[in-house]
Amino acid sequence: MTSTEAEMDEPGRAFAPGLDRLGLLLVGIGAAALLFLPFATFRANRIVPGQGHSVFEALSPALASTLAAALALVALVALLRGPPLPRLVVALGGLGFLLAAIGAAPAHLTPAGNSYARVAPGSGFWLLVFALALLATDALARMRPPPLARVALLLAAGAALFVFFRLGVWDGLSVMKEYRPRADSFAREAGTHVVLALGSLAAAVAVGLPLGILCHRVDALREPVLGTLNVVQTIPSIALFGLLIAPLGWVALNVPGAREIGIGGIGAAPALVALFLYSLLPMAANTVAGLAAVPFSAHDAARGLGMTGRQRLFRVELPLALPVILTGVRITLVQNIGLATVAALIGGGGLGVFVFQGLGQTAMDLVLLGALPTVALAFSAAVLLDAAVELAQVPSQGSSV
Repeated sequence: MTSTEAEMDEPGRAFAPGLDRLGLLLVGIGAAALLFLPFATFRANRIVPGQGHSVFEALSPALASTLAAALALVALVALLRGPPLPRLVVALGGLGFLLAAIGAAPAHLTPAGNSYARVAPGSGFWLLVFALALLATDALARMRPPPLARVALLLAAGAALFVFFRLGVWDGLSVMKEYRPRADSFAREAGTHVVLALGSLAAAVAVGLPLGILCHRVDALREPVLGTLNVVQTIPSIALFGLLIAPLGWVALNVPGAREIGIGGIGAAPALVALFLYSLLPMAANTVAGLAAVPFSAHDAARGLGMTGRQRLFRVELPLALPVILTGVRITLVQNIGLATVAALIGGGGLGVFVFQGLGQTAMDLVLLGALPTVALAFSAAVLLDAAVELAQVPSQGSSV
């Protein structure tokens, strides 16, 4: 890295003029998406192949020209080296304008009185969203905002999307036409998805944390226990769900009261057990790693104060290991939000219901109805827990016995 580039990366230093290499790449991606890829896709009904339309065909001339001008402004800011705040502002502004513009495409493309036609975002739209999101992420990385500021930005983004939803900006899009007749079932399956992810996480913390402490304290157990959990992690999710059907079905048939509390060969029980098993390795391994990283000086000082082993664990070791343990919680929760989608294959419910229904009906908008909220949940969980990890590091770094 040259001295000029090093100065650019330091907060508060003057930025040298010139082209930004990442900005150049993102502008190239955005230009290709805008000029050569369809902005929106029109289909005569929900399952037939669609016909792509450029931004100037999908939108009215005035709106298309305004959007192109706004994206040109974003490109200009992205190309030039400069402070990160303007890059963040124009990236978020461009994203907002882009999300509003795609909501106007159905009214422009759909013939009057046609209730069967479907208009969906095209590949060009998604590539533009990717480029603008990456530009915003790069600006945030350069700004290095504190954890609570990132959480506030996430909440603001969620509030903006909710306002767009409530105002009906996207009502004409095909994914919303799939949502409206399924609004009640969507709320139910979304709740089931969250319960599966959080329930398996809670069980993994309750078991994985003590198991990690035990593996740290007893060296002979560490390798066989973590090795066994690693083997479980390598089993494909669909295979593990299938393997649990027979034993849980036997339990439901032979154990009094098991069926009454929801245990069975199919449904939420095998999904919850499978997610729990997948969660044990990151929880136990991160607990072991966090405890192993506690400085010897902290142990020595605690012993010098006359602390018992239990006191050292709860007052010294676990607080110092908390950031690493929370990293394991983050990995587990994001993983479980994604894996819970597969639970729909065995009747476990969740947002995967819409994904697999859409695949079976060749209705990609129905797939998006399940996939987009899953991605949003995983992203939000990652941001919130990343902030929690950083907040936990502050007291631990300056703590003393």
